[in-house]
This record gives sequence, C-alpha cells and structure tokens, in this order.
Amino acid sequence: QVQLVESGGGLVQTGGSLRLSCAASGSIFRLNTMGWYRQATGKQRVLVASITRSGAANYADFVKGRFTISRDNAKNTVYLQMNSLKPEDTTVYYCSANALLTVAPIPQTYWGQGTQVTVSS
Repeated sequence: QVQLVESGGGLVQTGGSLRLSCAASGSIFRLNTMGWYRQATGKQRVLVASITRSGAANYADFVKGRFTISRDNAKNTVYLQMNSLKPEDTTVYYCSANALLTVAPIPQTYWGQGTQVTVSS
C-alpha cells in the first residue's frame, strides 16, 4: 500500500500564497505521475495539476500562470505552489500518485486525505 500525507493547507487572504506538500510512503518501487486535484462540496473532483516522473507538468486552465507543481523524486514528494489565490480557489485539495509497488505487478492510483484551502476576500 501507499500512504499519501498532505500538508500546507490553511487560510490566506486574496492574492496570497500557499505551498502544499504531499509525501508518499509505503512499499513503493516507483512513483509515476503525481498530481493535485480539488473538489468542492457537491461537485466532481477535478485536476488542478499533474507532473510526470521526468518533470513534465500539466495544468488546468483556471490555475495556469498562478500555480506551479514540482516534485522531489528522492523524497517521494510532490508540491503545489499556489500564488495569486482567489476566493474561488477555496476547497479541499487532494494529492494523487500512480505507484508501482514492490509487491504488485500493476501500478495503481492512490489518494491522500485532502487538505483544506480557504481564501478570504
């Protein structure tokens, strides 16, 4: 199994910044694509940003130019630097990781518990 532990959420004013972190642990052979999603109450979970193991990043249009995703493969950690935050960014953010385990032949996607981001106007 893989455990994903998120940190860095909180309350910030409009225009402020937050940095989310997500550390993966467990019987990991290789972490493939990692990403951040967000889900508002009553709505579907949507992709915010993703990054491949080699560092190729992909962003949702609503965060382009404001958010930056990065990862440290040595630490099995993915980050999301969020700048110029808006009230509409308020929601729960979830980390995901596609991982190949040492004990299983097929990679699977795992999820963190979520971290709340609140942007006050």
